[in-house]
Amino acid sequence: MSLQEAEVNDLKTLYTNNLKKAFDMEIKITRVLPAMVERSKDAELIDAFRMHLRQTEAHVVAVESLLLWHLGEAETDTCKVIGDLKVGANDTIKNVTETACDSALIGAAQQVEHHEIAVYESLRQCAERLGLEDDAVILEAIEADETHADAVLTRISARVNQGVAA
Repeated sequence: MSLQEAEVNDLKTLYTNNLKKAFDMEIKITRVLPAMVERSKDAELIDAFRMHLRQTEAHVVAVESLLLWHLGEAETDTCKVIGDLKVGANDTIKNVTETACDSALIGAAQQVEHHEIAVYESLRQCAERLGLEDDAVILEAIEADETHADAVLTRISARVNQGVAA
C-alpha cells in the first residue's frame, strides 16, 4: 500500500467519525431550539429560531443520508462540544434577568453556530480531499445555512442588545 492510500484511508475514517459527531450535534440542536423559541420574547428572534429549527431538521436528514451512503447505517458519536455549549448556555440563561434573556439566547446560539460553521468547513475540506464532490456540495450548503443563521443572529443582536443597554 502506498503512502497516499494510507493517508486517504485515515482521512476517510476521520471524515466518517466527524460525520457521526455532526449527526449527534444536529440531533441535539433540534432538541434545544424549541426551548429557545419558548424562552425568547423577541418576535424576530423567535422566527429566526423557528427557521433554524426547520433547517436543522433538514441537516439531520442530509447528514444521516451521508452516513447511510458511506457506512450503511446512521450511527452517532457524541459531540462533546455541543454538550458543553448546552450546559454553559443553560447556566447563563437561568442566571439572567428577563430583560437580558434574549441577549443571552443569541450569545448561546451564536456559539453553536460558530462551532457548526467550523465543523462543516472541516468536513467539506475532507470530502474534497477524498474526492467526494457530492458530499462536498451538501456540506457546503449546510455551512452556508449556518453562516446565514449567524448573520441573522448578529443583526437581531444589534437591536436586542441596544434595548438591554438602555
